[in-house]
Formats: sequence, structure tokens, C-alpha cells
Amino acid sequence: MTARLLRRLAYAVGLPGVLFGLWWLSSSDSQNIYLPPLSRILATFGEVWFSERLIDDVLPSLGRLATGFALAAVLGVGLGVLIGLNRTVRLATEPVLEFFRAIPPPVLVPILMLFAGIEDTMKITVIAAGAVWPVLLNTVEGVRGIDEVLRDTARLYRLRGFTVLWHLVLRSASPRIFTGLRQALSIAVILMVVSEMFAATNGLGFTIISFQRGFAIPEMWSGIILLGLLGVALSLLFRVAERRALSWYLGLRRAQRDDG
Repeated sequence: MTARLLRRLAYAVGLPGVLFGLWWLSSSDSQNIYLPPLSRILATFGEVWFSERLIDDVLPSLGRLATGFALAAVLGVGLGVLIGLNRTVRLATEPVLEFFRAIPPPVLVPILMLFAGIEDTMKITVIAAGAVWPVLLNTVEGVRGIDEVLRDTARLYRLRGFTVLWHLVLRSASPRIFTGLRQALSIAVILMVVSEMFAATNGLGFTIISFQRGFAIPEMWSGIILLGLLGVALSLLFRVAERRALSWYLGLRRAQRDDG
């Protein structure tokens, strides 16, 4: 067990370690103002982010990200269940959904600024507007793919209302829902940064673009590294939550593989 954990840990940190090592060596004697040595960037990292910026910029960004992502999840799952269960609604809404899905969310920022201002409402709306689509579309497909045997069994036992919704619909569609949530999380991080680059006064996107405009290049690179680290941390947290929520599904797949 311990050997397997160590092997997985080596796989996880091996390639990043090699890439950072190459970056360190190749940039050690760099005189390029736009490509400073990695040692200088890492020295700047602690000074910049382990300071008041953690509270003034990082936490507000994470708050907007969490709110926008949660809003996208609730809307995506709710509408996805409604559309997936009703063929008439699905046929009527499909062209509209494809139309709005094709619009890149960043182009909505100037329009949303007119209606929602430049405060957190605009940024959260941008995040939710972009992240909702993978959740919605995967939920629709997950609900459409419910096993007919399970549907018939639920009818046979006269299950109704919330019982059917929770134990049949959401449970059967949950693997596809989590696939959509995983995709939405990546989109939400991107849109968090993009939305903060427009008329913001704090946040990671605002800070990084401010460093770039002020030619504080090591500080700018340290912000980019912080974004990457946040992405890794969020991905690991999501994977833990996914494994707990889908333990029944993952166990079923392992059993099917063993039988095969």
C-alpha cells in the first residue's frame, strides 16, 4: 500500500519537478527583463502573496469563483434535469442552448458591465454564464441515458416525486454531472481571471495585469504560478469530492473490469 502511494506520488510530482528544474537551469543567468531567473520569481512569490495581498486579492477571487461555480452548478443541474426529462422542452430549447453556448463568455463582459456595474455581481455573472454550459449539457445527456430497466423498476414500485428525482434521476446522471462540473471548474477559473481584468480594483486577474502594466515582471510571473497552484489544489479537492460522491459508480466499474 505504502509502495503504491509512493509510486503515485512520484508520478504526480516527477514531471513538474523536472520542468521546474529545467526552467531553473535555463533561466539562471537570464538578463532578459521579460524572462527573469526562476530563483528571483520564487523569491518574489513569498514577498508578494504571503502578505496583505492574500486577503485583499486572493480571497476575493476565490469567493467570486466559489459563488459563480456554485450558481452554475445549481442552474446547470436544475435546468438539465428539466430539459432531460421532457422531450418537448428539449426539442424547443436545443437551438437556443446551442446559440448561447457558442457565444464566448468574455465578450459578454462589456455588456454585463452596463447592466451589473463593475462590482462582484458582474464578475460572478460572467463566471456562472460561462461555467453553466458543460454542467447543463452533461446533465441533459445523463438524464437521457437513464437505464430503462431502472425506470420501469421505479414505476413498478410506484416511486414518485422527490424519491424518483433523488434516487433514480440524479443518482443515474451523477457520473455525467460530475464530468460537467469538472469541465466547468476549469472554465470558471479562466473566467475569474478574465472578469477581474476589466475595471476591477482587486483580485488575482487585476493584480497580475497591474504588475504587467507596471513592468513588475517577476511579480507578474509569481501571480501566474499562483494561479497554476490554485488550479492544481482545486482539481485535487474536486477529485476527492468526486470519489466520495461516486464511490458506488467507481466500485461498480471496478467490479465490471474484474469480471471482464
